[in-house]
Order: sequence, then structure tokens, then C-alpha cells
Amino acid sequence: MRYLSANQYYRQKYGKKMYKASISLATSCPNRDGTCGHGGCAFCSEQGSGDFASGTHDSVTVQIDKAIEKVSAKTDKETGYIAYFQSFTSTYVKPDVLRDALNEAASHPMVEAISIATRPDCLGDEILSVIAEFTARLPVSVELGLQTSSDDVALAFGRGYKTEVYDAAVRALKALGAEVVTHVIFGLPGESREDMLNSVKHAVDHGTDGLKFTCLFLLEGTRYGELYKKGGITPLEMEEYFDIVEAALELVPDGMPILRVTGDGPKKILLAPLWTANKRAVVNYINRRFGQ
Repeated sequence: MRYLSANQYYRQKYGKKMYKASISLATSCPNRDGTCGHGGCAFCSEQGSGDFASGTHDSVTVQIDKAIEKVSAKTDKETGYIAYFQSFTSTYVKPDVLRDALNEAASHPMVEAISIATRPDCLGDEILSVIAEFTARLPVSVELGLQTSSDDVALAFGRGYKTEVYDAAVRALKALGAEVVTHVIFGLPGESREDMLNSVKHAVDHGTDGLKFTCLFLLEGTRYGELYKKGGITPLEMEEYFDIVEAALELVPDGMPILRVTGDGPKKILLAPLWTANKRAVVNYINRRFGQ
């Protein structure tokens, strides 16, 4: 079963190869600083969701330059770049801080689009107004960490907001002209296969423009990592995980991009599933199974 991959989608949308230049802002998460919780979600490492982003000691411009330099050997002059605000919750800052950061990224001569990773509960009116300023300048996508549409499962891992908050965020962002990409995790404790597929269906039915799938990573230093070491969580095997992905793809409308079918967790703290650490083998499996 084929699907519209990130590479195919970006070529379709921009007419060329696009790379994401990851950027970190000096921010945290309301689920870490006590606003709605402490320590983050049960699966989240101390480094946060931006484990592969650059450091906040550099300016946005310098971070973009460094990201471009990293991939320069495999790019050509036609390649385009998306400024990807990746770490933690990128809109969990004062509006002026976000405005300045987005303006610096949008002003970079190599940047053609912006992507912002955040939580649905960190999109107040002032932040939405800032995002609206930039949707008029260049393509903007906002990646929302739904993870699951089950409020019971979300409560168990400490997400900190109800699914109705995600629904409202999607409506607000699309009204601004922003593209919405939804993150969904397969393999969360307490979820059946049907629950996982319901999360995909929920995101599709509520207007997401794209999806990112990943399996649950069990990481050293996280609450779920400790639970796994005590035998309290069974990670998904590779075929089991991709059986769920294949079923999820059946729920996705034609033309909706799947910008990630699985991720690869930080190897230094990855406890399980260890098959995700062999990125080449996983990519080869995906290509064979899904004809990419």
C-alpha cells in the first residue's frame, strides 16, 4: 500500500526537494514547569521533543545555517528549506519572542516555509495572531501533539489537556490559513488497536492536513521507561507496529501526506523497542512493505 510521503508531498507542493532546518527556542512546556504538570509526559525525555534540534545558545539564523551546512553534501542549489521550530513547545513563549523568532526565520534567504511544533493548549489568541502574520508571508504548518484521542489514555501519561482542546486548535489554525499536521503515537499503555485507529480517524475527521505516526519509545529516565524495566509495558514489535500503520493508512484520504510513518528515538537512552534503532533496516522494510 503506497502513501504520500513527506518527500513526495514537498516535491508536489514546492516543486523540489525540501529539508527541515531544526531550531530550538529557549522554552519549556506547561507539562514540565507546573502549569499543568511536572516532568513532562510519561514518555518524554528530559531533552524534550526536540532531541535532534540545535542548541538555544545560537540565534535562529545561526541554527538555520548550521542545519543547512549539515546536509550540504547531499543537496544542490535547487534545494529548499523549511525552518522547523522543533524543541519542546515552540509557542510556549511570549508573543513578541515568537514574532521575532519567526521573523528571523522568514527573513533567512534559504527559508521558504515555516513549521512549528507545539501543544494544542499553547495557542492563545495573541499567539494565533502572531502566526496569522506569517501565513500571509509564506507557507506555515503547525504540528500538534495529539498522540491519542482517548482522554483516559492521555490522562494516564499526563498529557494535560482534553481532546476537545486539540479540536479547537485545529479549527483556529485552519481559519488562519495554516496547515495542521497531527502527531499520533501507537503502542501507548491501555490502548487497543481500535483505540489507536480511532485517534487517526479523529484527526482526519477534525480537519488535519497531514499526519505523523510513531511507535511509543521507552526511554531511560522517563516514567514509562521505568515502568518498562519493571515489566509493566510491552513494546510493539516491528511487524505488529506496521500492521497498525497499514490499517491507519486505510483511514487516510487520498492526497493527505503521511510525513512520518515512524521515528527513531535517541539511541543513547533508548530502552525499547530496539528495532527502531536500526534506521536503515526500518527504511528498507517500509520501502518493501509499502512500495515507496
